[in-house]
Amino acid sequence: MRIDRADSEAELLGTPASSAEIVKVVAGDFEVRLAENAAEIDAAQALRYRVFYEEMKARPTAEVAARRRDFDVFDPACEHLLVLDRRRGEGPGGIVGTYRLIRRPAAAKVGGFYSAAEYDIGPMIHYPGEVLELGRSCIEKDARNTATMQMLWRGIALYAFHYNVQVMFGCASFPGTDPAQHALPLSYLYHHHLAPPEIRVRALASRYVKMDTLAPGSYDARKAMARVPPLIKGYLRLGGFVGDGAVIDAEFNTTDVFIAVKTELVTEKYIRHYERGIRDQDD
Repeated sequence: MRIDRADSEAELLGTPASSAEIVKVVAGDFEVRLAENAAEIDAAQALRYRVFYEEMKARPTAEVAARRRDFDVFDPACEHLLVLDRRRGEGPGGIVGTYRLIRRPAAAKVGGFYSAAEYDIGPMIHYPGEVLELGRSCIEKDARNTATMQMLWRGIALYAFHYNVQVMFGCASFPGTDPAQHALPLSYLYHHHLAPPEIRVRALASRYVKMDTLAPGSYDARKAMARVPPLIKGYLRLGGFVGDGAVIDAEFNTTDVFIAVKTELVTEKYIRHYERGIRDQDD
């Protein structure tokens, strides 16, 4: 059986009974899907609070601290991808990972994309076809493993395939607000993974931090790559690029870089995996 890019999502997975099942995958004790109700979104925001504010020492507003939830104006308009570990419970109690997904229609409802506060994202806004902003990625501390991350990526791949997303983008972070501490990996990213001009996003002039502070060839590329955070490495393995300039995010205690990934690499990887499963069943 050959699966073409033009095949409908229904032919791959059957017509979903709800929007949550657009990306629904169950693998052993794990499940990935979109949030189905307010309680699950609340649990995802509670997970984000634990990771960003309690663990990574972001600085909450008074309202965020009082509610012990990470939330903003984008949350009501976007969709929330969840990984659930059924051993921990069904529904909200089982959530161990989350991603926030925002396409153009959702961004229009709230006046734009989240990353526009740090970068001039014109190349993404004007990119032909659908685009998807990824953000607020986090995993429960004791669930940070390959299995959880793979489930998140399987969900993202199915979501991108369903909506025919052409490019995904968003901000990814280094810990801390001193870019000098990350001079080695930031220089490496600029020299080896800078986006081509047609999709190159640049940090806003008021927030621009030079990435290439070390000269090409003056450092060990393998050592530099070893200091790149795992999430950014994952994007790079999918063929991702970085934008021009880092940005200091004092609220979240991070140094951010812009990431863009053309989704054909992500969706085709999943489709090949699915196609092999079909062949195995037919044999």
